[in-house]
Amino acid sequence: MPTLISGPRQICYELDGPPDGPTFVLVNGLTQYIKIWEPYREALPGRGFRVATFDLLGQGNSDKPSLFIEQDDQVAVVCDLIDTLGDGPIFLGGISFGAVIALRYAIAHSDRIAGLVPMSAFAELTPQLSMLSKALRTGLILGGTSYLQDLLFPMNVSDAYITERLDRLEDAKRKAWLINDFYALQNLMESFVDFEPLTPQLSSIRVPTMILNGEFDFLTPRRLHDSLRLHIPDSALVIVPRAYHAFTLEKPALTADLLARFAEDVLAGRWHGDKKVWIAPEEPGGELIPFPAHYDHLRAVPVQP
Repeated sequence: MPTLISGPRQICYELDGPPDGPTFVLVNGLTQYIKIWEPYREALPGRGFRVATFDLLGQGNSDKPSLFIEQDDQVAVVCDLIDTLGDGPIFLGGISFGAVIALRYAIAHSDRIAGLVPMSAFAELTPQLSMLSKALRTGLILGGTSYLQDLLFPMNVSDAYITERLDRLEDAKRKAWLINDFYALQNLMESFVDFEPLTPQLSSIRVPTMILNGEFDFLTPRRLHDSLRLHIPDSALVIVPRAYHAFTLEKPALTADLLARFAEDVLAGRWHGDKKVWIAPEEPGGELIPFPAHYDHLRAVPVQP
């Protein structure tokens, strides 16, 4: 696995796909590591894209500072990685915590990327999200990494996904926590202690932006994504049906298809965000449909506004 030096730190990353192809840079969620993008490292090169995946500071095989991992440090890592990728078109995507890092990068460096895909995202800590994050941090401190996983897993994926993997969950948890350690995760969580809302800065993102939100996302519900849609000029909100917070993990084939189609539309000049709301197909290759105009897209049930 190649390494990148970012400031005084070493970052582990992977590059897959054609060297001269447009590149997707994908940013992990808080408790994730590079392995979760394997389906994307297989699917996107087949569509002509190069894929850059990496472990953030405090994750996986990258350096794990013992204290004070600031979000600015993570943005600097993304900046340094993108600077190594050459001058071709670069699309930046991130999931959850990674979406926050991607948003922060896009606010400062819109001129460096061709498109942005925040997934399961938020630009501010609402009271509900703030209380949840504090509860999860307390769960980590009092119960350890395994207990945090027990809390997060049912919040992130569907019953069907869990049922299919019940006999393998303990092994999966063990592998994850052998890679992501207790203190590093605590440090990543504490980077939100002084979090300042990004909403006032979203209008400076001047690139095509596809916002992806799972239909049943409990951790970052629809209104957080709608705030992005309303403030990012060339954006559209795409609702992924029957999906939860970690839909990148549960629905990789569909998500990879949506990423590729977005980038293809941008490169061909077909993308027009227009702050529209769309419903993604159930399966890869299906048609996106406009959210019905006479319904309220912030509701979980069809209710006329």
